[in-house]
Amino acid sequence: MSQACAVQGSPGQGFNEFRRGLIRSLPMAAAMVPFALVLGAQAIQKGLSVFEVPLMTGLNFAGGSEFAAVGLWTSPPHVLLITAITLLLNCRHILMGATLTPYLARLSKRRAMTALFLMCDESWAMGLADAEASSSNVKRRVFSVLYYVGCSASLYVTWVAFTTVGAVIGPTLGDVDRYGFDMAFPAVFLVILRGMWKGYRAARPWLVSLLAAVATYLLIPGAWYVAAGASAGVVSAYVLGVEK
Repeated sequence: MSQACAVQGSPGQGFNEFRRGLIRSLPMAAAMVPFALVLGAQAIQKGLSVFEVPLMTGLNFAGGSEFAAVGLWTSPPHVLLITAITLLLNCRHILMGATLTPYLARLSKRRAMTALFLMCDESWAMGLADAEASSSNVKRRVFSVLYYVGCSASLYVTWVAFTTVGAVIGPTLGDVDRYGFDMAFPAVFLVILRGMWKGYRAARPWLVSLLAAVATYLLIPGAWYVAAGASAGVVSAYVLGVEK
């Protein structure tokens, strides 16, 4: 018997599952709106156009790397640095996608790739949490693909739409940093880290990443401290994991 299974359901049941995902994701979508507005406004201030902002957020549906890219944006842009940072920050999606592989294996390649393209931290977590809630027995858990797609679609449309709105109204807002909005995204990541806290031993890669980033910031000009911190964290997590 497989460890878990995925369900799509009949057309009527499928629509109900999709709608359930949409409804459940509304509070999360509402929480994304301020961040989307800030990102759009910051992107416009860095020289991106109103057309380029939704193009960026629509093709690279990952807020953390988009904030990092906009923060590093110059004229002309440091393409290699921005690409490296985006890859490092988004590499967690490789592992997240791997956890969904058993559930998406029976879908056609086109549908599976669409589901993975729409994946973000929030929809991934909501989809797996819903599967866990279906049964306390791991072997009996059911992953609702259409529920997950409903969550993903809601968050995707909200993100792209409101980053575009932020780009449109950005010039009227002026420097958004003066309102303290730039601290919103770091604050969210601190909350996420708190939820991931498993003890001091498991947090050692965090400390290595922090020290590497600080040292690079002090010694090397530019934004290479982001790449240094991310790389050091990944390497230390592997090394310390092997030690166990």
